[in-house]
Amino acid sequence: MKEVVAGVDIGGTNTKIGFVDAEGVIHAEGRLSTPDYAFADDFVAGLDEKLKEMLAGNHDLKLIGIGIGAPNANYHKGTIELAPNLRWKGIVPLARITDRKTGLRTRITNDANAAALGEMIFGAAKEVRDFIILTLGTGLGSGIVIDGEVVYGHTGFAGELGHMTVVEGGRVCGCGRRGCLETYASATGLVRTVLHMLSDRREDSPLRELKNSEITSRRVAEAAAAGDIIAQKALDETARMIALGIANSVIFSSPEVIYLFGGLAQAGDAIFTPVRKYAAELVQPVFRDTFRVEPSGLPEAQAAILGASALIWKEVKQDYRGRAYMQDHPDQEDE
Repeated sequence: MKEVVAGVDIGGTNTKIGFVDAEGVIHAEGRLSTPDYAFADDFVAGLDEKLKEMLAGNHDLKLIGIGIGAPNANYHKGTIELAPNLRWKGIVPLARITDRKTGLRTRITNDANAAALGEMIFGAAKEVRDFIILTLGTGLGSGIVIDGEVVYGHTGFAGELGHMTVVEGGRVCGCGRRGCLETYASATGLVRTVLHMLSDRREDSPLRELKNSEITSRRVAEAAAAGDIIAQKALDETARMIALGIANSVIFSSPEVIYLFGGLAQAGDAIFTPVRKYAAELVQPVFRDTFRVEPSGLPEAQAAILGASALIWKEVKQDYRGRAYMQDHPDQEDE
């Protein structure tokens, strides 16, 4: 039978599930409506039923574990803590509840750390031991890998680069502080920059024909590609802020690669070219030419599921290497 891991991506609206093998192939997919479950125990019961349903249609698969990516997830404790977009309030021991219900090894982390693991196990970082991944979506998530291990810190919440202060007293952030990187260097940050420029500048722009609610990062990128000055300047300013975040991050972890992932990264050269230029200018000279800025190697539509499953696959591969070592060095068992 083919061994697979359930990669579970919990979002405020939908929970996506996929059975992923050791090579990163997804063999089956399912979905739950997250808001349908008022309590975490009910959600886990629904997840257990969905997993059994998916296995019933795939008799050649053997489920060996469950990896979960979720907002405000703490890897060390196996908990979701004070997640604002979920109905489950307080601190929820989701990994323990799931492990008890299903009898399967369960691990949980936040979506950005899951993306880092997915990049390491299935993506472009298979041969890279020191890297950072920035997920440029509605906010800015980040996963930091040093010497082949994700950095969690003693609280389990290390690596929130989106909330480093880059403009003192700057834009209000959803975290309650001001001037956080994600308020400038994210899809939402790009839109905020465009709205400010439309108000502050006088150049013609097709974006002026849209309602504020209709302006998205995709439309800005399309306008920039079509030659719109305001869209181009907004993208350039956003790229400079991403590069500032990179320059600050390189100082403490000296990564080989910074991977950009998410909707904003889909702008291609329009974002990567200026980010690389500004990062080279802004970084401390000793780190210049020591790192690369590259696109993620994960397919965006499947990245969350692959990343969540990588939580288990990384442990399985470590277990396998450990067993192989003991077989080759039987004398170590007696020490």
